Amino acid sequence: MLVEHIILALVIILGLSLVAEPISRYSHMPFASVLVVLGFITSEFAVYTGLDTGLRADNFQHIIFYVFLPILVFEAAYNIDKQHLKKNIVVILFLAIIAMLLTCFIAAVLLFYGINHEAGFPWLAALITGAILAATDPVAVVAKLREMQAPKRIAVLLEGESLFNDATAIVLFGLFLSMATATGMTAEKAELLNSGLNVVWQFLVIFVGGAFVGVVFGTAFGFINRIFNQSVLTGVVSVVVAYGSYLLAEHLMVSGVMSTLLAALSFSTLSDRQNRTGSNQSKINNKYLWDVLSHVANVSVFLVMGAVITLEMFQQRWLAILIAIFALLIARMISVYGVLAFFAFFKDLKVPMRSQTVMVWGGLRGAVTLALALSIPTTLDYWWTIQSIAFGVVIFSLFVQAPTMKLLVEKLSIKDG
Repeated sequence: MLVEHIILALVIILGLSLVAEPISRYSHMPFASVLVVLGFITSEFAVYTGLDTGLRADNFQHIIFYVFLPILVFEAAYNIDKQHLKKNIVVILFLAIIAMLLTCFIAAVLLFYGINHEAGFPWLAALITGAILAATDPVAVVAKLREMQAPKRIAVLLEGESLFNDATAIVLFGLFLSMATATGMTAEKAELLNSGLNVVWQFLVIFVGGAFVGVVFGTAFGFINRIFNQSVLTGVVSVVVAYGSYLLAEHLMVSGVMSTLLAALSFSTLSDRQNRTGSNQSKINNKYLWDVLSHVANVSVFLVMGAVITLEMFQQRWLAILIAIFALLIARMISVYGVLAFFAFFKDLKVPMRSQTVMVWGGLRGAVTLALALSIPTTLDYWWTIQSIAFGVVIFSLFVQAPTMKLLVEKLSIKDG
C-alpha cells in the first residue's frame, strides 16, 4: 500500500467510527457489531467501484498482530485494575490456561465427530480449529465490557482471562499448525502420539519465554522512564515498550502477546509507584494517550474484520459452522463451570454461579480468531472449512452473544463480588 492509501484508509476508518456511534446508540446494537457491518458494506462498495483498498486475506494477520494487537494488549494490561488482578490472578490463570486447554480439546473432539469426515477434516484439523475457537479475544471482550459497564470482578476476570488466554491460544495454534504442515496425512496419528511431550515442552518455552522477555523489557524501560520523568516522554516510552517487547519476543521466537502483556504490567507497576511519590499528571496524560490509541485500534480492527468477511463461507459451510457454535458453547460451559467449581472451596476465590453463567456467555471471539484462521496455508485441504467455521463463530459472538450480554447481567441481577 502507498503512503497516501494508508492515510486515506485511516481517515475512512475514523470517519466510519463517527458514523457508527449514533447508529449503535439509536439501534441499540453493540458498537463493534455496527463497525463490522459498516466494514463489510464499505468493502463491497470498494470492490463494486473497482477501488483497491490493499486489504487482503494474506495480510490481515500481519495487520492485526503487528499493528493493532500490541496496542490493544498493552492498553488493556496497562489500565486493568491491578489490585483486583492480583486478588484474582489464580482464578484468571486457571481460566486462561486450564479452561482454555479443556475448551480446545473438548471442542476439537465434538467437531471431529460432529463433522464426521476424517478424510476431509482429520484430527489435526479439529485440534487447529479448537485452538482458534478457544481464544477469547481481548478486542471483543474488553470493548463489550466497557460498553456495558460490567461489575468490576466479572470485568477483571473476563478481561484478565482474555489477555492470558489469547497468548496461550496463539502458542497452541502455532504448534498444531507446524505439526500439520510438517507431517503427511498418513503419518498424522503417529506424529501426534510421538510428539506429545515435545509439544508440551515447546508450549512452555514459548509461553514462559515470552513472559520473561516482557518482564525484563517492561522493567528496564520502567526504570528508564524514571530518569526522564516527563509526561510526554512517558507516553513515548510506553509506545516503545508496547511494540518493542512484542517485536523482540517474536524475533526470539517466543510469544509476542505474552511479552507485551507482562511488559505492560511491569511498566505500569513501576509507573504507579513513581506516581505515588510524585505528580499524578503523567499517569492521567498517559492513560488518555492509550485511551485514544486503543479506540483507534478497536474501531480499525472491527472495520477491517468486516472487510474480510465473505458470504460464500456461510453458503458453503453453514452446517459445519452450526456444529462449531454448539461444540464451542458446550466446551465453554464444561471448562468454565468445571474449573470454577474447584474454587468453590475457597471463600476468597469463589465465583458465584450467576457470575459463572455470564462468563460462559461472555467468552466472545473476534479479530484474533479471524487472524489465526486466515493464516492457515491454503496447501492444507481443510483450510476453507476452518476459516468458514472461524468466521461463523465470530459473527455469532458479535451479533448474538454480545448484544445479549447486558440483558443477561440484568436478568441475573449480577453485582460485584
